[in-house]
Amino acid sequence: MRVVLSGGGTGGHINPAISIADEIKRRFPDAEISFIGTQKGMESRLIPRAGYAIDYVKVQGFKRSLSPKNFVAAYRAVSSVLEAKRILKRIKPDIVIGTGGYASWPAVNAAHKLGIPTLIHEQNAFPGVTTRKLSKFVDTVCVSFIESQKFFDEAVQHKIILTGNPITVQEIGYDEARNKLGLTDNDVSVLSFGGSLGALMVNKYVLEAMQSYTGPAGIKHTHAAGQGNYDEVKADAEDKKLGGFSNLQILDYIYDMPVRMEAADVVICRAGAITLAELAYRKKAAILIPSPNVTDNHQYKNAKVLSDAGAAILLEEKDLSGQTLIAKLRLLCEDRGERQKMQQAIARFAKPDACSDIVDAALKLIK
Repeated sequence: MRVVLSGGGTGGHINPAISIADEIKRRFPDAEISFIGTQKGMESRLIPRAGYAIDYVKVQGFKRSLSPKNFVAAYRAVSSVLEAKRILKRIKPDIVIGTGGYASWPAVNAAHKLGIPTLIHEQNAFPGVTTRKLSKFVDTVCVSFIESQKFFDEAVQHKIILTGNPITVQEIGYDEARNKLGLTDNDVSVLSFGGSLGALMVNKYVLEAMQSYTGPAGIKHTHAAGQGNYDEVKADAEDKKLGGFSNLQILDYIYDMPVRMEAADVVICRAGAITLAELAYRKKAAILIPSPNVTDNHQYKNAKVLSDAGAAILLEEKDLSGQTLIAKLRLLCEDRGERQKMQQAIARFAKPDACSDIVDAALKLIK
């Protein structure tokens, strides 16, 4: 069996594709799996690191404002499909799977034109432009939120399958994770992060929150500042005299995230779709601060779905301050019952079989 996957730009599109590839490989060790993407996107680093081959095409997203770059984007939207056709004719895949981002356009479009079965997966509550355009001619559309369906055309509805987001999970229990980190039964563990590169506003107000409970015992807080902001955040923490408290830890990047997240009682983070899938899987009470700097404001829409269901606390950056974050954080840290209600609510969004269900849907399309 030969499979081509395509999706890129950000880890939110790439990591689901890798999870799907890994599941196919687990079931069919002899399967030939490769990717199509762009050299400028993160896929050029993440895909080879995951052990898969990748072919490159030249494609770029459209600017939302009037820009000469849109002429180049329009040209490449056509030429990249021709490049992808040549790649697919060489590989002769049994199916092509797209996981979003403009990088998925050439491969999925070309596969459709060549009569190759196609499946796409949308991670976010509000489908991206590429996904909505591709949905009109692909064979199957997998979505992660039931709320996504209303954004697709009526003619597409019969193709839609609710699967959830595919995540690769390291199995570790709550008690085991806390033992690894030296946490006691009386400790309330807080984990916060703004992404691999960091987030200025999250960093700023998390430090203010840390200042507010340097005295009380029982709260253990680990914060990942992001590799790009670490030195600045560390210096700010020293100015706030946070360096002498053993219950506070500031890191540049969290390499053992499955352990840290499993051990956490409260998580403060952005609202990327894959992060939310992991929170739901691990049943975590969370304060979500969506990034306002993403296409279609999709992180806010992801977070709003959970917030409306009582499954998370939503704080927009425009409303964020040290006081608001501290108030919400104290509520969850001090009220175990409130945490448990939120844990039960977010657990209803967990789709532990998402990856398997997507692969099952793909296999149904292969003749």
